[in-house]
This record gives sequence, C-alpha cells and structure tokens, in this order.
Amino acid sequence: MIEIIEKHRATICFTAPTAYRVMLRAMDDGADLSSLRAAISAGETLPAPIWEEWQQKTGKPMLDGIGATEMLHIFITNRFDDSHPGCTGRPVGGYRARIVDEDGKEVQRGETGRLAVIGPTGCRYLNDERQAEYVKDGWNLTGDSFWQDEDGRFHFAARSDDIILSSGYNIAGPDVEAALLAHDEVLECAVIGIPDEERGQIVQAHVVLAEGVSADEATVLRLQQHVKDTIAPYKYPRSVVFCTSLPKTQTGKIQRFRLRQ
Repeated sequence: MIEIIEKHRATICFTAPTAYRVMLRAMDDGADLSSLRAAISAGETLPAPIWEEWQQKTGKPMLDGIGATEMLHIFITNRFDDSHPGCTGRPVGGYRARIVDEDGKEVQRGETGRLAVIGPTGCRYLNDERQAEYVKDGWNLTGDSFWQDEDGRFHFAARSDDIILSSGYNIAGPDVEAALLAHDEVLECAVIGIPDEERGQIVQAHVVLAEGVSADEATVLRLQQHVKDTIAPYKYPRSVVFCTSLPKTQTGKIQRFRLRQ
C-alpha cells in the first residue's frame, strides 16, 4: 500500500489503525506519504497514540468513525474541523445516537453504556439468534460500549462483550492497548481477558515489539509499569505474550477471537 501511495500520489487513504502504525514506522525509514491530504481510520477504534503520532509527523488530519453492517452506513464520525484523539465524534446528519443502560434508559454524560443509534437506514440479520433484540423501539443496539462527553462527542470504550471483569473492576481492552501503543518499544498489540481462578479474569496483552527490543522479563516489567503509570494500576496486563504478528482480517482488523482460542 505504501508503494501504491508513493507511485500514484494518492491523496486519501482508508485503512485500519494497525496499518497506519506500520506506515508511521515506514516514514522513519524514508517512506514518502506527503501526497496524502487526509487519512481515514476504519475497521476498529483508532487509538489516541496513533492519531497523535500521525498529526506530529504529517500535520494532516486523521478521522475516526463508526458504522455497522446492520446500519448500512457510518453514523458517528469526526470532522476535519472537529477531530480529537481517542474520540469517535458526533452523529452523521440524519442519525441520532445515545448511550443507554441495560433497560434502555439513557445514562448520564461520562457514564459508559450501550451505544444505541437510529436513522434513515437499519436492519438486522434474520438467521442469527444473537440479534433477536438488536432493534428495540426503532433503536439499533450496536453491541458497542461508549461514553459521551459534556460537549456531546462520543468515545469508544470497548465491544460490549469485550469488557474484562477482573476482581470487580470493569476494564476496557482498548484503554490498555492505547497505553501500550504509547510506548516506543511496542509496534502492535491486542488485549483480551483470560480466565483466572482468583480474579475471574485477568488482562492479557499480545505484543509485537519494535525491532531490536528483547522479548524478555525485563521488557514485560517495563511495559506493565508503563500501563500502571499511564492509566491505572489495576488495568495493567498481568500476562504479556510476545508474538511476531497478530492475526488480522484481509482489511487489517485484529481478530481477537483467535487470540482467545
């Protein structure tokens, strides 16, 4: 993809956050991405460290948003004049979104809950038991956990079924991933919850290290301490697995279910 951008002087790029991470490293080795006037992140949430590094190295905008197959369309996105790290943005014209609890009642600003959206498009899969209650009172329950700030912008927390419950704490994997990605020694990472007899679940980080970094216990301790210092001590990965690559779809989306298997 980098070669295509360089050859054809592409001006807009649509790809997953993991690909942008690789592109940023390639820029350090001389890759010329100066033709790009905008970058669009898709497939999964955009970690704040990638957004910030892109701004620092290119000075060009990078937009994040969310859509769903069932909605046939993107329904929340940042704008060129309103883009922030770790933020998914505001609803697209024609759509409304809100954060609700298990009873479908809207929660307070800043509180995490289920993302519900309504608009001119929407459907559900007929042959899928999991989607029997996907639509309630016209609102589509996306399966994502979000929170909304005081200015009305929406922020991704995690897939609702990806929240890690450890010793009574609700831990969002993307929070831990963002903290790890802010460390210079981490090239890629994916965080999952694994069973633990004492705590119910613990945080496990699968990490692809930057070139030249040793996959040893000293590196584990550095990364664990970094997460403790960056977000919260109880969120640190008690298990760290070093790997040479992460399982991904053809579009670059990380397949966390394969890590659980």
